[in-house]
Amino acid sequence: MRIKDILSPESMIMDLKATTKEEAINEMADLEVATGIVNNKEKFVESIWAREKEGTTGIGEGIAMPHARNEYINKARVLFAKSEKGIDYDSLDGQPVHLFFMIAAPAGADNTHLQALAKLSSLLINPDLVAKLKGATKPEEVIDLFTEAEAAKDKEDAEREAKQAAKKAEAAKADDSEKPLIVGVTACINGIAHTYMAEEALIKAGEKRGVEVRIETNGSEGVKHELTPDEIKRAVGVVIASDKQVKMARFDGKELVKHPVVDGINKPDQLIDDILSGKGSVYHAEAGEQTETASSDGSVWSTIYRHLMSGISHMLPFVIGGGILMAISFLVEQYMGGAKSPAFIFLNSAGNLAFAFMVPVLAGYIAESIGDLPALMPGFVGGFMASITNSSLGGSYAVNVNAKAASPAGFLGGIAIGFIAGYLILGLKKLFANLPKSVEGMKPMLLYPIFGLLLVALIMYYIVNPIFGALNAVITAFLNGMGTGNLVLLTTILAGMMSIDMGGPFNKAAYVFASGAFANDPNSKTAAILMAAVMVGGMVAPFATAIATTFFKNKFTEDERRAGVSNWILGFSFITEGAIPFASADPLRVITSSIIGSAVGGFLVGLLHVGVPAPHGGFWVIALASNPLGYFLAVAAGSIVAALILGFWKKPVSENK
Repeated sequence: MRIKDILSPESMIMDLKATTKEEAINEMADLEVATGIVNNKEKFVESIWAREKEGTTGIGEGIAMPHARNEYINKARVLFAKSEKGIDYDSLDGQPVHLFFMIAAPAGADNTHLQALAKLSSLLINPDLVAKLKGATKPEEVIDLFTEAEAAKDKEDAEREAKQAAKKAEAAKADDSEKPLIVGVTACINGIAHTYMAEEALIKAGEKRGVEVRIETNGSEGVKHELTPDEIKRAVGVVIASDKQVKMARFDGKELVKHPVVDGINKPDQLIDDILSGKGSVYHAEAGEQTETASSDGSVWSTIYRHLMSGISHMLPFVIGGGILMAISFLVEQYMGGAKSPAFIFLNSAGNLAFAFMVPVLAGYIAESIGDLPALMPGFVGGFMASITNSSLGGSYAVNVNAKAASPAGFLGGIAIGFIAGYLILGLKKLFANLPKSVEGMKPMLLYPIFGLLLVALIMYYIVNPIFGALNAVITAFLNGMGTGNLVLLTTILAGMMSIDMGGPFNKAAYVFASGAFANDPNSKTAAILMAAVMVGGMVAPFATAIATTFFKNKFTEDERRAGVSNWILGFSFITEGAIPFASADPLRVITSSIIGSAVGGFLVGLLHVGVPAPHGGFWVIALASNPLGYFLAVAAGSIVAALILGFWKKPVSENK
């Protein structure tokens, strides 16, 4: 807080009339009431005197700083007053007071009066400033004097801290060079919660073992704490906890372990120990490689999952942005002028344009994750071919050998061609590996683009689009023709899956299924119901832990209760990851109760035909729901059921120790 933020010309008395301490306090209190800072003078003055009885606030050198903090104060403010003659204020040095700083802070303020007191005290030890304040005649002069003094002190403090930090770094340099260093990268699809939870868990695991751990995060705001070449060179090993692609060539020759990001949260000790005990494998990058192309440590499924998640992470902004704008356009159509409304046309067109890129981006970045940059273009084109039918979009496109095909290959076809394009490029790299070095530059500029595009187009035209186009038509017809009974079963299963691993493969599989159905037909009521089911299922776990920590306080630690408070916001926003710390500490009770609660919510979604034509947003998009009350009831019922199961099942904290 800056001093000028709590000083105001209207709260200044440049010529105090009082001659005694009591009169001075009352005169200043009168101004606080007149300016709306204080709503009860009597109570305010009582609190000022209560503080004076504990010890005088006359700090000497002609300065007094009476202060109070209570519910009778509306706004944080420092009142400045000046007495030419001086007032006997029982100061510590016995001298009369000429300058008064009455600090008032509301009861809910974050120690504002203490912060202001500390800042004022630190500035008022400067005799030059005190002398200038005594000579000031206008309120604006007082504010200017404090602004200048504070800026000078901030600069001085910054220089002092920099010198101290340099000394500490120099002193610790020898120790740091001997201390083992492990570097790593954490990344998740949304980059909201998992990325930073894994970072914190790995760093703490290293601290327990006396190991320095430095983590690069690849979250929603981009890369933070990027690892330097020197850090990578000095590191004894590398931990990759990621569900999407990261730059890997820089780790060539380093011992490395690679796991899903959730393992960075749940198994940080194991990952650090694997590096320290030499259980990792030495990573080797291919020539010219920009990102990792080799398989990760683990199963074939984990490799497939990682490549799929790379595509989905790039696709999500198109789905979310386009989907929500389209949903808003439907509201505009219904309430603000119909289908010919300029607002509807604009919003619907913008949403549709974003959706048009969804499958191409998905396929392109799956391909790039596998085959590096040369695979991006053929994957992108293959995805575009999967998203349209012959002669669609007003053009003369030929994307399917079946000229009468009425359905595109869609989301599933995009996934298929993404993997095919990626592995095709890997095959071409091996095929052209023995070409003379003189034509090395032709590979990325000529050979990969031509042969990659040719092969992908042939496969799409003759194989993928005919097969997946027909399959997509069958699936779409089946979903749209589902009866209530089958629909309820499907929404119950999808919602329950959202809480099985809270952001892991099961969670993402459910979300991908629903968003894929939504992407294939954004106007489908059934697709909107499936989106509502996964949204409700993903909101239950954080809401359940928030409710349980509120009403079963003795069952949770103080840290868990604090985390529970933030889960109100995370649940409201459809961020399931907020429940992960609870699930990590008590997986059986938290996950089981969350699955049951999510399934209850999903059941109600199908039963009440709650549709949300938006792929994200939680309660922020409740206005878009076809049945807003049903949407709220589904979330509330599922969350309460899960919270009650968890609350009654858990033992009090004292019994758990």
